[in-house]
Amino acid sequence: MTGMRCFLLPALSCLLLGAVPPGDAYVASVDAWHAERTARLAAEDGWLTLVGLDWLKPGENTLGTAPGSTVLLPEGTAAAQAGTFTVDGGTVRLRLAEGSGILVNGKPATEATLRADVDGQPDLLQAGRIRFYVIRRGDRFGIRLKDPEAPARKAFHGVARFPVDAAWRVEADFVPYATPQTRAIPTVLGTSEPMTSPGLLRFKVKGRTYTLEPVVEDPAHPELFLIFRDATSGKTTYPAGRFLTAAMPKDGKVVLDFNRAYNPPCAFSHFATCPLPPKRNELRLAIRAGEKDYGSH
Repeated sequence: MTGMRCFLLPALSCLLLGAVPPGDAYVASVDAWHAERTARLAAEDGWLTLVGLDWLKPGENTLGTAPGSTVLLPEGTAAAQAGTFTVDGGTVRLRLAEGSGILVNGKPATEATLRADVDGQPDLLQAGRIRFYVIRRGDRFGIRLKDPEAPARKAFHGVARFPVDAAWRVEADFVPYATPQTRAIPTVLGTSEPMTSPGLLRFKVKGRTYTLEPVVEDPAHPELFLIFRDATSGKTTYPAGRFLTAAMPKDGKVVLDFNRAYNPPCAFSHFATCPLPPKRNELRLAIRAGEKDYGSH
């Protein structure tokens, strides 16, 4: 009955019902998703604009265009000695010199206590075309810099992917934990980040059973986030693995659409800080779906 109704409903409705829409409609829905994903990458504040990541030490850190500055800005964007960041426990304070040339949230300022990315929307600093803000990873603070004129953005040529194949849209059984489990997810920084997993996903491909453990990053906007490697990793797809999101379980089922598997930010920039797949999410299965490796950068 559901399959019949999909010929009468829009493709999105069919996806929400858990059924695969007709071939052309399904391909069009994945193509539209990928076009939006590509647009986000190429946006003025997208991952392709990253040009720097400077880690702050406890105490005072210098900011400006002068050589040796802790946070070094491109020449001509700000004063040579524009100010300082002071890290005191879990707080980062900014003090700007007179005539620094730097704006805080679009306005001139002399001092500010800065919100980091993990606190929601970070405070945005701007020096000419350069935008930068505080990130926090564990107990470390850093300054992430973005430039809309970044070479990576100018050279962007899109992301290759496998042909869309409905066979890679699979239904998984959700096996909940009695209580959500906290996992230490490794990162490219050599650290780990605590993330919460609600249970396991069990699915079959060509008669063989596989499992993946998702996490939920934001309880306020819950969705399943999967970090995985498979037998294509390091061959046709990004060596460190790929990401996939899925809706929360419904009636004990979760749809995994591997045609929407995508590269982490680290595939595009050395200045990103990405989580890595936990051991239990390394699959002995070649998932020839979703994005391919972007190549060197």
